Amino acid sequence: MADQLLVEADPYTYGFDPAHTALLVIDMQRDFVEPGGFGETLGNDVTMLRQVIAPLREVLTATRNAGMTVIHTREGHLPDLSDCPPAKLRRGAPSLRIGDPGPKGRILVRGEYGHDIIDELAPTGDELVIDKPGKGAFYATDLDRVLRDKDVRSLIVTGVTTEVCVHTTVREANDRGYECLVLSDCVGSYFPEFQRHGLQMIAAQGGIFGWVAPSGHYLKALEARS
Repeated sequence: MADQLLVEADPYTYGFDPAHTALLVIDMQRDFVEPGGFGETLGNDVTMLRQVIAPLREVLTATRNAGMTVIHTREGHLPDLSDCPPAKLRRGAPSLRIGDPGPKGRILVRGEYGHDIIDELAPTGDELVIDKPGKGAFYATDLDRVLRDKDVRSLIVTGVTTEVCVHTTVREANDRGYECLVLSDCVGSYFPEFQRHGLQMIAAQGGIFGWVAPSGHYLKALEARS
């Protein structure tokens, strides 16, 4: 197809039509990637996630310049926590739990400062933000309907964390027939081994969940188009 762009990827070349493709930016929220947020209360080093900001900014700019659809997601809950299962609320032994007051407001609560997307990757006025109560971006949201209304068939997937919200969303998308390209340097994990194995799992067995490529390969495809 004339509009098909090709990206060198694992396990083989990924093709996409920009008119039918969306960039998905998953959970680049202060609560996950900045000190004092939920990620840090779980004992994690947030600098591990901040490594994705610079390449993701470049991808976001290029995607916007190409006129493609951009969708952001935020994980969080209603102020009364009625959409937060008790098992999720109680799990683990963090210093602060979901809903507790923290340095950036109540942890993972919609409308709080920490729940919002970091300034470096802030959505523009015309970009959709999907608020989700779970790990996957399709669970209890309108994402699938939005994508189908826009005739989106392919997803360029970025964000955090690789083995949790990114993986869950890619698996959900795969089951719904979307073809996902995960940009390896634009997704991040608190654990290097999870990052490595999480990416391997996506592209294993001939691309069982999708494709994986560094952002430079995706940017090269957009540049060739222009």
